[in-house]
Amino acid sequence: MRESVAITITESSQAGEARRVAMALATRLGFAETERGKVGIVVTEVANNLVQHAHGGVMLLRSLKHHLAVGIEVLSLDKGPGMVDVDECLQDGFSTAGTLGNGMGAIRRLSGLVEIYSIPNQGTALLAHLWSDPRLHAPENILEIGVICLPKRGEDVSGDAWACQVDRYRSLLLVVDGLGHGSAAASAASEAVRIFQEHDHRFPGAIVEAAHAALRSTRGAVLAIAEIDFEQQSVRFAGIGNIAASIFSVTEHRNLLSHNGTVGHEIRKIQEFSYPWYPNGLLIMHSDGLGAKWQLDRYPGLSQKHPSLIAGVLYRDFNRERDDVTVLVAKGMGR
Repeated sequence: MRESVAITITESSQAGEARRVAMALATRLGFAETERGKVGIVVTEVANNLVQHAHGGVMLLRSLKHHLAVGIEVLSLDKGPGMVDVDECLQDGFSTAGTLGNGMGAIRRLSGLVEIYSIPNQGTALLAHLWSDPRLHAPENILEIGVICLPKRGEDVSGDAWACQVDRYRSLLLVVDGLGHGSAAASAASEAVRIFQEHDHRFPGAIVEAAHAALRSTRGAVLAIAEIDFEQQSVRFAGIGNIAASIFSVTEHRNLLSHNGTVGHEIRKIQEFSYPWYPNGLLIMHSDGLGAKWQLDRYPGLSQKHPSLIAGVLYRDFNRERDDVTVLVAKGMGR
């Protein structure tokens, strides 16, 4: 479980704060001096772009783990003027603010991954990944995952949590929302994650049943578990409460069904539902901290982007702000 850290960036002192937070994270993750330097440059350039061009800009930082490598995800979100030509903006020397125009080029050169989604007059989302040792990072996963998990404004901890177990044959994904906010909600969510990890060899319905027994001494939670079987090309899903989940393909969109109740307190029925999965399918799960009125087809080309960009754009535009929020996006990488 790796929560995001959100830093509002509207002026230069906040850009400095983002750099300090990122450098502290890089140090804690064991980045060597050279790689820490790359983190500092990239975060500074991304933050400066938000100061110069954005309206309501925010930077999200999250730790990453891929086999033996650890990394940092930098996700920049704004509702600024957007980019007419993303490729042109990534070139050294391009500027719309009277600067030297080297920032975006530096971000591209120093990062292991850079992706941008931008719509003129609607805003920009920029994603960068930096790794402690880029030589160890050779992602060949059959499933790519992007997550935003943030507490309600004013809270130190989130009552939401998530977890995953991914291998080449089967992946299991959890989103859980402890009732209420603060430490008691976080405790319930953490207990659900513990049960999920202990029972991740079982089907979703059996894990929900185990969580129901384990959470009786907590405030309780709502949760949903999806199992993607890559051999059978199917999704097995079990949910209790209002965790939303949808599957998208090129031609189809399915909302996944959950039953009412509270895990740890009252469940009338635990039931698994089965759905088809697609080699390049998209699964989106989120807590009720994200408004329910989003429509992916209103964002041309977004479904083809990295899952973290998809999660970021939905968070930017539909975050309810008065609640903890988790958005998990899983994307099939084909065969």
